[in-house]
Amino acid sequence: MCAGPHRLATLAGVPSLFRRKSADPVEESVTTVTTDEESAAARPRGYTPSKKELGRTTPKRPAAGRRAAAPARPLTKEEAREQRRAARAEASAEFRREGGPRDRGPERLLARNVVDSRRTVGTWFFGGALIVLVGSNQAMPPVVRLASNLLWGALALGVLIDSVLISRKIKKLVRQRFPKSTEKLGSLYFYAIMRSITFRKMRAPAPRVNIGDKV
Repeated sequence: MCAGPHRLATLAGVPSLFRRKSADPVEESVTTVTTDEESAAARPRGYTPSKKELGRTTPKRPAAGRRAAAPARPLTKEEAREQRRAARAEASAEFRREGGPRDRGPERLLARNVVDSRRTVGTWFFGGALIVLVGSNQAMPPVVRLASNLLWGALALGVLIDSVLISRKIKKLVRQRFPKSTEKLGSLYFYAIMRSITFRKMRAPAPRVNIGDKV
């Protein structure tokens, strides 16, 4: 009789043991569905995964298996010469467009526009100087030498008058538009005069205004 309660307790534990065994197969038969599988099932047919999604699933190719890039081939003498020629041409074209350090500043641009907007006697200065040099040769007749001297005087006078007119206009415009400018007017005058005796097509930077335009 004393063993009765103990036997009942033992029997009471038996059903729980059987229930555990019956539940285990059910739990093992259930397959866990991951988030990736759920999203894959929800995608429409013909869906193309993005590179980001492929990066999570596609293993990267090991770097050791990649072929190393071939070293650059040294240039031949002709190729190096052509490369230097192209670099010089590019630098010359850039200087033609933008000019150099001495061409920087709004006052310099204004001086260039003043010169480029007018016809100047100075553009014929060097051509006339060549004629004067040939005509003033002692082997030439006196009439030719006289004409050469007169031409030289006319060119010099024309350059002088142009220089005065250009300088006065630059001075007026600089004081109107740049009252606080620190640019020296003497340097600006010389810069404009030297440009005025240069052929228009040879001026650098290239002219931005046409002859007759208002500056």
